[in-house]
Parts: sequence; structure tokens; C-alpha cells
Amino acid sequence: MPTFTSNGIQLHYVDEGKGTPLLHIHGLAASVTMFKNEIAHFKENFRVLAVDLRGHGKSDKPLEYRLEDHVQDVMNLLKYLKIERVSILGSSMGSYVAQGIATQRPELVDKLILVVAKAHGEISSSQEMVARFAEELRGLTEEEQQQFLFTRSFHNIPALLKAMEDAGPDEIQLTPAQLAAANKALEGFDFRPKLGEVTADTLIISGRYDGLNPPERGMEIAALIPQASFIEFTNSGHAPQVEEPELFLKSVTDFLQK
Repeated sequence: MPTFTSNGIQLHYVDEGKGTPLLHIHGLAASVTMFKNEIAHFKENFRVLAVDLRGHGKSDKPLEYRLEDHVQDVMNLLKYLKIERVSILGSSMGSYVAQGIATQRPELVDKLILVVAKAHGEISSSQEMVARFAEELRGLTEEEQQQFLFTRSFHNIPALLKAMEDAGPDEIQLTPAQLAAANKALEGFDFRPKLGEVTADTLIISGRYDGLNPPERGMEIAALIPQASFIEFTNSGHAPQVEEPELFLKSVTDFLQK
């Protein structure tokens, strides 16, 4: 299990295949395992990288950190691996980290793929959703609340459930304290003032039925990045790579090969 240390935190990462580097950055409470299919697909033609961000997966889990720590950790990984230019695919929280890198170090980023993204937030999207449906959630059991939020986050539920079953027990669940720290790290960020400085060709992918980061948030980013295009997946919610996997892989592959 390859690891490296960033600012005192040990981080687990994946490094497979050969060719142009392609880095995957996962979402909140997830890990490199969410990109299992993408890693298998892209390592045929790319050097595929993925990292368990601090507080997630097999990496160390401090109980206090910020989004900027994620950004610095990923840039430290690239420095550790002596990679001077990379394409980045970031999903949900990973798209925020990717925007942080692309705005701070635009020369590092060749191509940028932002999946179910937003450019700013006062709280995490999951906390935002809970607050938005507070009235509907009142009186429900914890299991009923999770089901309610799940069906408003995703659309192609059968595909998502099958993917979760296929993934098996590898995903490491966060404790309540670890999840609270991960959510707090996403408080109060705003990349909009600097998105105009992004130089990478950019693809933004949103799911039509995404109740966490709806398409208008992706379209906002596309309007602010000079060389950006936007795709809305019509049978997806917050996980288009799982809900419409063939279309997702084709869209990303075509973009990377342009």
C-alpha cells in the first residue's frame, strides 16, 4: 500500500499504469475505491493516480483540518511523485480540491474534469440538504432519513445499489467524529473570483436529478472558466460515473483525447 507524508499526515494513494498522468480525487466520506472502474479503464492508456484525502479511506484521520489542507496534500503528492503536469478528475468534494489546485497552480493542470461540482459553499452540500429538508425529516427514524436523502441525491437507484454491492466491504466507514471533521472542512469556500485564471481545458459533468450539487452549480463554473464545456447527464443524480457509467467513461475519454 503506497503512502507518503504531507505536513505530518500519512496519506494512501494509488499509482497504476503508464503514460500521461491522470489524477482522481474522491468525494466526501469516500475513498479511492469509488474510482475502481475508472482506474481499471484508464490505466490502459494513462498513469492513473488516486489519493485517499486526509480524514478518509486508508489515510490518517485528524479531527481538525480545512479544504486548503486537501489542496496542499494533493499538490504535495504531485511534488513527491515528481509530476510537473497532470490532468485531474475530481468528483463532488474532489471537484473543490481540483478547483483549488487549478486556481492556485494553473500551470500544473493539463485538463480538468469536474463532476457534480460547485464553486462555493457555506456548509457541505450534505449538511445543506439536511437543513433544506428539516421539516420533512422531522419524526423519521435515522434509517428513514437516510432513505429520504438518498432518493433525493441520486436518480438511477438500481445502478447505484448494484455498484455498492459490487464494491464489497473495502470502503472504510468514517466514525461520527471523523465525518463531522470532514464536513467542517468544507465550510466557507469560494473559488468564483479566481476561476477566470484557470488555463486548463475543462469539462463539467452534472446529473439532472442531483439534489446535492444540482446542474446550475456546474453551469455557473462553466460560465466562469475560459475554456470550459458543460454536459448534463439526463439519467443521473449525484453519481453520474455510476448511474450512467458507459456515457461517463466515453465522455471523459473523448475529452482527454481531444
